[in-house]
Order: sequence, then structure tokens, then C-alpha cells
Amino acid sequence: MADGSLVAVAMSGGVDSSVTAALMVEAGYQVIGITLQLYDHGQMIDKKGACCAGQDIYDARTVADKLGFPHYVLDYESVFKQSVMDDFADSYLNGETPIPCVRCNQKVKFKDLLTTSRDLGAQALITGHYVQRLPGIGHSELHRAVDASRDQSYFLFTTTQDQLEYLRFPLGGLPKTETREHAHRFGLKVADKPDSQDICFVPNGNYASVVERLRPGALDAGEIVHLDGRLLGHHQGIINYTIGQRKGLGISAAEPLYVVQIDPLKKQVIVGSKEALAKHEVYVRDVNWLENVARFDEPQNLIVKIRSTHPGILATVRRLRTDEAVVEFAEPEYGVSAGQACVFYEGTRVLGGGWIARDTLKK
Repeated sequence: MADGSLVAVAMSGGVDSSVTAALMVEAGYQVIGITLQLYDHGQMIDKKGACCAGQDIYDARTVADKLGFPHYVLDYESVFKQSVMDDFADSYLNGETPIPCVRCNQKVKFKDLLTTSRDLGAQALITGHYVQRLPGIGHSELHRAVDASRDQSYFLFTTTQDQLEYLRFPLGGLPKTETREHAHRFGLKVADKPDSQDICFVPNGNYASVVERLRPGALDAGEIVHLDGRLLGHHQGIINYTIGQRKGLGISAAEPLYVVQIDPLKKQVIVGSKEALAKHEVYVRDVNWLENVARFDEPQNLIVKIRSTHPGILATVRRLRTDEAVVEFAEPEYGVSAGQACVFYEGTRVLGGGWIARDTLKK
């Protein structure tokens, strides 16, 4: 990609994407800013820390005007609701713990936005994600960000090889403090704007109310039972519980109890000891490979992350079918939840990842 090329920058209205756009202008590229309106900005306009609605669209447009490049807002509310919000609600109803940010990247940002960028004649889609795209042998590789505290590689595991060749991530080699410094240097009004929240469409963090609105009946009452069959109490909706949860169970017991299973058909929350949480292996589905898939015909010893805040553990990854794999942990892992992603790393490089399947968790 040569200097002066036309590039599209995904702009959420936050400091990261704004600085990304400014850096591309400074480097001599022709920039087009694109913002996706993802949900009703009338309802969300006052939500602090949101993105892709209301004030944030205005902030993105203000940055584009200051830097002197065209800015387009595309209405993707319908696509976002079907691909992200509905999936979010259904996952909770199925007793899973969803990751809507991954679905958004997979189904909207790195799909439709990328297609739009190509249609506009852009040579690349530039985003403000904290990941690195590094040269490999014959293809590009996806790596963790230099700033480990900001690394977003877990959320981008569904990025395909074809998409990776077209994407660029200018912030992957920077600490967040330097990004803020750039924002002040460019005189951007968003320089001190708070970071967006993980779930942008959930007002005040109350995800249960969002699920109830999307799926009436989601807060139906049910039983809290012990693994040994004892009835310990009742709950007001399985969506208020996650695997591994200890606090706020609404029951009293002599020993510490954790949520170890959620039965969506019986509307039961099943609790037990910490030892009952231990898992030795999981199956993952819809695996996206960023490495020659034939390599995984033989078991590979890698580091895997089973949730975004997970530090990563040693595990053996073996492919079962084209898009399925079994992951065997070197040591028992606790709090493994269906609906979360299991992402495979070799050093800083992402080799692939998939979704932890609910009906194939193994003790």
C-alpha cells in the first residue's frame, strides 16, 4: 500500500479510531471515514462509553471535518440486531455466555464494512484495534498488541486470512498512553474521551433487561438445585447466572457453592463445589484457522485463552473436522463456559480459534 493510496478508516467516534484516521492523514494517505450506526441512537444518545450511535457519530464526523476528509454514516441497525443482538439474547437463553463484540467484528465490521470499503475503491480498511498484522511466509499473520493491557486479539480470532490481507492496525505497536498523546498533538476533542464499554448496546450494564426486551419471558423464575438433587432455592431468570459464579446466588449454604451448570429446558441453575467446575477438555466449533489447517492433523501444544480476561494456559489442540477441534488442558480449568471463545496462540501469534460448544464440555 503506497503513500497517497485511498484508504477507508472505521470510525466509532472514540479516541482510538480518531487517532488512527489522523495518523493516516499525516502519513499522506487519502482517507475516507466510515461509521456504522448500529442501534437506535435516539435511545442510546446519552449512554456514556457507547460507540456507533448518537454522540459518537457526531464526534466521528467532527474529527473528519477537522482533518479534512469525507465521512459516511451507514445504517446497519437491522443487520446488527439480527447478527449480534438476537444472537446475544438467544445465547443467554441457551445457558451460554455470549461475546457480542466478536460477533460484531465477524458479522458486521469485518464483513459488510470491509465490502463497502472495497466498493469505494479503498486499498485497505484501517481500524483502531490493538492488534498487530505482521508479515509471515507467503501471508500475513495476526499477533497480539505490544501493549498487553490493551490487546484485542481474542476478539478478532474470527478474522479470515483474506480479510487480514486487506486490514491494517496502526495502533497495534503503541501503548494506549501514546495514543492519547497523539490525540492531544492533533488537537482532537475526543483526546480525553472515556473508552467504550465491551457491550455497547447495553444501557448501564443491565444486560438482563436487554435480553428480556428482545426475548419476553427470559426472566421466568426457576429452581436453584444442588448437583446432588437438593432444592436450594429459586431464581428470577437463568440469564442472571453464569458458569463459575459464586456471589449473588440468592441461596445460603454451609460450604461455598458455584454455578456449575445451567439447564435452559428445565430453567434450572445447578450449583456445586469448586471441584465440580474442573474441566479437562472442551470441543470447539466453527473454528477459524489462521494457519495451514493440515498442521492440526497432529496435536499441537499451544497456549489457549478461554475468555477475554483469561491469562492463557497450556493445552493440546487437535483438529477433528474442518471447523471443529478438541482442546485438552494441561491442568484442569475452572469456569469454562459455553458461548465463549477458545483462541489458540503460538507466542504472540493467533493461529485460530472457535466457540466452546455447550453440549460437549468434558470433565
